[in-house]
Amino acid sequence: MPVTDDVGLNTQADELLDELRQRVRPKLIVISGPSGVGKDTVIERMRLAYPDFYFAVTATTRPRRPGEIDGVHYFFMSREEFLQARERGEFLESAEVYGHLYGVPKDRVRKALRSGKSVVVKVDVQGAASIRRLVPQAILIFLAPPSMSELMQRLRSRKTDDPATLMERIATASRELAQVYEFDYVVFNENDQLDQTLATIEAILLAEQSRVHQPEVII
Repeated sequence: MPVTDDVGLNTQADELLDELRQRVRPKLIVISGPSGVGKDTVIERMRLAYPDFYFAVTATTRPRRPGEIDGVHYFFMSREEFLQARERGEFLESAEVYGHLYGVPKDRVRKALRSGKSVVVKVDVQGAASIRRLVPQAILIFLAPPSMSELMQRLRSRKTDDPATLMERIATASRELAQVYEFDYVVFNENDQLDQTLATIEAILLAEQSRVHQPEVII
């Protein structure tokens, strides 16, 4: 084969390699799981590990807990404000959980994706199912507890719920675990093993970034 042909082939190969490097698209990553599994703690650690990601802030009508900051942990809204925003179609998904409304503002997520940023969304299992229907390209990660007895202990230790609400959360968690097969990945959030939890999520995201076919997230 003439040398000129080798050069041409090498040029085509280099162009393909450049294309492969640039093919990575921003992702919509959904972190979900039953109440008490540790979603908030995992999200806080992910913020440190992925400073270039956009972490969607959920709007809610529930009362603010000690230490929570409006616009950082949640957008705290009155029920009337929330319902008006939902009527205007401002939420990617919304649901009522334990008597309080929750919703992910759509516009902020859309803007982040268009700017090339991957987006992390924290929702309950019901919300994750809604996002899967609306955005099939989303990556759904289910955080699972080491056991139901451990989950019960975590919920009790929070001391934020009355006994009736606590039992409702435990019953709901059992039902939510049965929906794990609707997710793409399951990550066990073991006691005192937060680093391992984050390492597993990192491996998932690295694998997703390495896919040959990179679907565009459309919202």
